[in-house]
Amino acid sequence: MPPRSLLRGFLLLWVAAGLVLFVGAAETVRAAWTSAQHANPHITLLGAVEAIAALAFLMPRTMRVGAAGLIATITIALGAHAALGQYRGDLLLYGVVVLFVAIHGPLTSAQWRAAVARPGPR
Repeated sequence: MPPRSLLRGFLLLWVAAGLVLFVGAAETVRAAWTSAQHANPHITLLGAVEAIAALAFLMPRTMRVGAAGLIATITIALGAHAALGQYRGDLLLYGVVVLFVAIHGPLTSAQWRAAVARPGPR
């Protein structure tokens, strides 16, 4: 089994990426839905799909399906921003993190227990 610190680091990366992507997607939906300047049903739909994918990504059983949805929405967003002449390195980084977590796969039950267990007395 990998060291506890590595398991904790992976778990933190997985959860942080999922939560940040969910919050960002929810903010995209809110802004696209309520803003008169940017009212766009396509952006609202993309944000909603991303939010659902982020929630699926956070659950071990649906992590890979969620990751596929996130990779798809991030790729679309990268393309859209590139077409507007905008460089979005953050989206590229999120995509790489999601890909890394998806390749690794969810933690096993034993890895979960080891990651969240308190260290015993020495």
